[in-house]
Amino acid sequence: MRNDRERLPAVSVIIPAFCASRDIPDALASVFAQTFSDFEVVVVDDGSPDREALVEAIAPYRLRIRYIEQSNQGAGAARNAAIRIARGRYLAFLDADDRWTPDFLRQQVGYLDAHVDVALVYGDAMLSGETPLAGRRYMEAAPSDGEVTLIALIEQRCNILLSTVVARRKTILAAGLFDEALRRGQDFELWLRVALAGERIAYHTQVLAERRVHASGLSGDPITELQRAINVLDRFGGAHDLPAAARTALRIRMMALIDRLEIERGKRRFLEGNFVAAQYHFQAARAHTWKVRAAAIALRIAPRLVRTVYVRLRPSWRVAATASAPIS
Repeated sequence: MRNDRERLPAVSVIIPAFCASRDIPDALASVFAQTFSDFEVVVVDDGSPDREALVEAIAPYRLRIRYIEQSNQGAGAARNAAIRIARGRYLAFLDADDRWTPDFLRQQVGYLDAHVDVALVYGDAMLSGETPLAGRRYMEAAPSDGEVTLIALIEQRCNILLSTVVARRKTILAAGLFDEALRRGQDFELWLRVALAGERIAYHTQVLAERRVHASGLSGDPITELQRAINVLDRFGGAHDLPAAARTALRIRMMALIDRLEIERGKRRFLEGNFVAAQYHFQAARAHTWKVRAAAIALRIAPRLVRTVYVRLRPSWRVAATASAPIS
């Protein structure tokens, strides 16, 4: 029989850190302010070039966390290293630049305890930082609509924000952990595998976290976001024998994302004043909406005038455009 000292925590909080010395004190403060206290914290320094600053930043919490250092291998590898030594039956994921509300763990753990058929639960977060969406909810930009199924994830009708996820550790282990070959989008790819395995994923719309966005962060611009989603779906589709409906949904979604990618590339070339390249990208988009057709016509008639108007109006247009795309 285990004594109190050997008792395992209910939750292992997983925090990868790379160049995170500025933000991680706030993340850790939000963890240790939780109303639910049965947890351990595992911080993995993923080869940070500012390691000395990181060590100094976590010093006030050093005796209350488990700390690992490794060479830079990516966030997926850092999370996997933490998961392998985690002792909790639940895993709670938190990025070093995000924060939880004090009731986060109590709400998420309570949900999983009450719903034994659910393998993973996520929620909503407020957006802050260097984004036109600051002050709005994550689910306004990247909604979750209906049941979370494999097809809903492929079509991105349900979008999971990593820093709101609490999952059963056995589910993540059975799914094979994060794909360390993916430097971006490892979480999206893992959720796809969890759903493919038939595990139930649930969500609620309660705001339980703050998602802080930095201009220098990994999320990147719309082109980077689209390339990441395309890469993840392509890799997932190539690695797994999918049901026919899921395979069709994946193919349709990838075509839609590629169209959007061409349009975003056209916008970038347009802003650079490379009107020939912009015209090429707009024409390469297979779904020719009225906006794309209008842009192509404008490029032929008065490209410089249209560019001047577009640059002036771009901040307000960008907010609307960003709100329709996942930003996790």
